[in-house]
Amino acid sequence: MRLKTKYSATAVLAAGLAALVLAACGGSSNSGSSGSSGNASTMGTSGGVLSVKSVDNSDVLTNSQGKSLYTANVEKGGSIMCTSGCTTFWMPADGSAAQAKTAAADLNLNIGAVKRPGGADQLTLNGKPLYSFTQEGAGKLTGNGFMDAFNGTHFTWSAATTGGTTPASSGSSSGGGSAYSSGY
Repeated sequence: MRLKTKYSATAVLAAGLAALVLAACGGSSNSGSSGSSGNASTMGTSGGVLSVKSVDNSDVLTNSQGKSLYTANVEKGGSIMCTSGCTTFWMPADGSAAQAKTAAADLNLNIGAVKRPGGADQLTLNGKPLYSFTQEGAGKLTGNGFMDAFNGTHFTWSAATTGGTTPASSGSSSGGGSAYSSGY
């Protein structure tokens, strides 16, 4: 027994168009916003390791979780001064030399990698090691301009921007000379 079904050309065309629209809408989960804050949007990405996002009107490097990345004024030429207690607050941006090379090409920035004192690789921007601030969420810049001290070394943290200019600082300071202070 054969069932006869009639479909009009209009119904078939409508179903086809609906499928195309649904496919176009469901393609990518990267919508251009961070999801945690209405003030960040994606500018460029590099294989999930680094992205450039607009945060507080500045183009800032971010990690795969969308957290802003920072450099320390005392770390230049690949030197690592943020160790032990410092990394409790400032998380090194992990990434291999191969990932750094891909990020440099994708983002057209001077991204590299340096070995930390324990052997782990850490991403750099213009030779300065990159860190995220553990006390801040994605799409924020609260660590910009932050001052603290660990093991007798005084740090001032700056957002890793792509335009060469640093956004206005948050003015935060730990105000102490201990391994960490109440400023956190």
